[in-house]
Amino acid sequence: MAQALEEANVGLNETFKDLLSGAVGGIAQVLIGQPFDIVKVRLQTTSDYKGAADCATKILKNEGPAAFYKGTLTPLIGIGACVSVQFGAYNYARRAFEARNNAAGGKPMSYAQYYCAGAFAGLANTVLSSPIEHIRIRLQTQPHGAGRLYAGPLDCIAKLSKSPSVARGLYRGTSVTLLREAQAYGCWFLAFEYLMNADAARAGVARTEIPTWKVAFYGAMAGEALWLSSYPFDVVKSKMQTDGFGEKQKYKTMRDAFAQTFRKEGLGGFWRGVGPTLLRAAPVSGGTFATVELTMKLLS
Repeated sequence: MAQALEEANVGLNETFKDLLSGAVGGIAQVLIGQPFDIVKVRLQTTSDYKGAADCATKILKNEGPAAFYKGTLTPLIGIGACVSVQFGAYNYARRAFEARNNAAGGKPMSYAQYYCAGAFAGLANTVLSSPIEHIRIRLQTQPHGAGRLYAGPLDCIAKLSKSPSVARGLYRGTSVTLLREAQAYGCWFLAFEYLMNADAARAGVARTEIPTWKVAFYGAMAGEALWLSSYPFDVVKSKMQTDGFGEKQKYKTMRDAFAQTFRKEGLGGFWRGVGPTLLRAAPVSGGTFATVELTMKLLS
């Protein structure tokens, strides 16, 4: 009985560390990546810009520097929660795989298991990420000045929830978000674990001895893998979450959004805006993993 209670306390302690370090990493992720993200969303959802540089220049000229942080409050709170869930769910699944492997003779985790643990984290995260990203995208793409559609995040939530319902309004695009999150975070954690394990084996050291700058670098490379593996899903998600309502709705389903994008824009349409996304991915992902690792060390 005493041993069971002790194991339960250890498990709760580890979960708390995972959630807290993920939340800190999520805040760092938003602050680093928000200016890149607004450029990505604008390029994905409109053809008004020649490219990333033109988009950034016009935003700065027409809307001012503060526009690069449009809609930041929601992701600052929400993405912190999302990354907290990601790392909490990932480490929960990882420990479950490790326990299963230990029971089968102490085999190390396979990279297929790392991918599955990451995919589980992405699926668990979708319940938060789908509405949070929908709100952020609506705020990022609404007209500037007098033509604003939403007074702020709460007003946006209220209006989307009535357009015509929470499921079909606020949670629009959740089907493609599930696909994106599973693939993205499966590849994200897989790439990071592979690079970290390879470095530890090459140097003959424990993973905890790998310096922070290397953790950040491997995290940056994992960020590139995340987006290269899932970007077409993200494009379709952005199109669905900036679509109109009622008679103004262009895309009836996820499948319809894929079909229309291919028909009108070809394969290139699924990669529109990938440049600033990959540029953003390295510092954002590197900063997230480095922040999480540092926080975990401080909590140990």
